[in-house]
Amino acid sequence: MKLVEAAGPVVGSAGEGSAGPRAVAWFHCFAGIAGDMALGSLLDAGADLTEVRALLERLPLGGWSLDVEPVLRGGIAATRAVVSAEDSVVVRTHAHIVGLIGEARLPERVTQRALATFAALAEVEARLHRRPVDQVHFHEVGGHDTIVDVVGTASALEVLGIDVVRASPVATGLGMVRAAHGMLPNPAPAVVALLDGVPTWGRDIPVELTTPTGAALLAALASGYGPMPSMRVTGQGFGAGFRELDELPNCTQVVTGVAARSNGGDKEADAGQPVAHLEANVDDATGEQLAHAVGALLEAGAYDAWLTPVIMKKGRPGTVVHVLGDPSQAARLRRVLRDTTGSLGVRVTAGERWPAARSLHSVWVDGQMIRIKVAAGRIKAEYEDVARVSRRTGRSLREVAFRAEAHWREEHPAGGVGPSEDGEPEGSGPVDYWFGGDDGGGTTA
Repeated sequence: MKLVEAAGPVVGSAGEGSAGPRAVAWFHCFAGIAGDMALGSLLDAGADLTEVRALLERLPLGGWSLDVEPVLRGGIAATRAVVSAEDSVVVRTHAHIVGLIGEARLPERVTQRALATFAALAEVEARLHRRPVDQVHFHEVGGHDTIVDVVGTASALEVLGIDVVRASPVATGLGMVRAAHGMLPNPAPAVVALLDGVPTWGRDIPVELTTPTGAALLAALASGYGPMPSMRVTGQGFGAGFRELDELPNCTQVVTGVAARSNGGDKEADAGQPVAHLEANVDDATGEQLAHAVGALLEAGAYDAWLTPVIMKKGRPGTVVHVLGDPSQAARLRRVLRDTTGSLGVRVTAGERWPAARSLHSVWVDGQMIRIKVAAGRIKAEYEDVARVSRRTGRSLREVAFRAEAHWREEHPAGGVGPSEDGEPEGSGPVDYWFGGDDGGGTTA
């Protein structure tokens, strides 16, 4: 079977590599995929439940619990992720969920992956119900259990250090399913829309094998589909569905590993992180419109966006709007670029990049927490945190950043900057989580 690169998913926030080996998770969706099955498979593959819970507890969301239940599905030992919730909120808006995740101050890659998943759901719901995204109301997918499934899956990927998400063709069921809007065909319209461009196949089983949440996770995070990619396998896990099926094991398999290096063995010759470089020439936009376009592209999940002044044909001054993103984001970024600039054409170039590994620490300055990004030979305070503390204290940006970085150096007198040769963080101190690839902030490659 030929590998299919994801060209149409809504948003993918999984960084696909770094200067070192890339950690891969391949979801085998032979019995479909749901949010709890994805989470259960990663926990079964070794993601520490305590660490996943600790990240989930950062959400400003009470009345839930996450437990695991060892079960058998078709004779296969699997883990069922059980989310119990006291959820009095019947409907949440997309903006509400974005706010919950934003307030949690999760590691950046966890935040991006979770937001990308809900953005995929929101865009599909908006299209199916013919209303703007900001007017979308989530029903089943707005409950505590879905939020825990999505953020929990993103957290488990981070705990395992996964850089790349891949998947097999996705199985779907047959018949009808019951939803908040009544009876719907199986696969549900949202599932079909989310799997647009994804290789799928149907089983003659009257069960909802793939749910909207499961489909959204793949649409947002998977960068390709096909057989298990070339890797050195490090683990596997099975996430159980809630019921036993006579026809097949009702579970999703995940295989984790390290992407195989090139035969030459030269690190510099290894494949870098695939990226898509989109561009549009604009000669009739104001400075305010161009600034808005850059902001909208970054909000849509671009790794980076920037402007270049040029002289266009007939000697007119113009601007090239550049966007760098994951190939799985190309379709969405193209739409955002076209809509925000009014350009009649967008071009794209496939490329690679080699972002440096970094770790994320935190320090306290004037009673305010500031995140510190640490890479080989360099530390840098996160701008958003520095700006927030600057506004609250009246100190200059430069002073706040200097004090935060100096405080980190005082806590780490031995250095401990950057990763070791095997990709593990060095040094002491309260490292939150290790980022093997770009996490969406700071300078991009």
